[in-house]
Amino acid sequence: MGLTKSEIFTNEQNQIASLAKAFAHPARVAILQHIINSNTCICGDLVDEIGLAQATISQHLRELKNIGLIKGNIEGTSVCYCIDENNWTEAKHIISQFLDYESKNTNCC
Repeated sequence: MGLTKSEIFTNEQNQIASLAKAFAHPARVAILQHIINSNTCICGDLVDEIGLAQATISQHLRELKNIGLIKGNIEGTSVCYCIDENNWTEAKHIISQFLDYESKNTNCC
């Protein structure tokens, strides 16, 4: 995380920030939705589906892979991507816990 001094924050706070960054770009959201909806590994048809240049798609795939939401397997000359189900389940749990807020203060704002 570089300049954000990530070491002063908890592991959970850093994980939430990383997940938020992954979901912060609509292209990454579209890629994830396409992979989820296809319910199979995706090999190279993302450029046609998403409508962005191959280099741009590759950059977004790299971000999603680095955070662990997707995984890739090399098949011949292409890389096939699918959801990393274990990491996806953990990400859902982390975000769900973070968003599970119920106000106990009725006198606020």
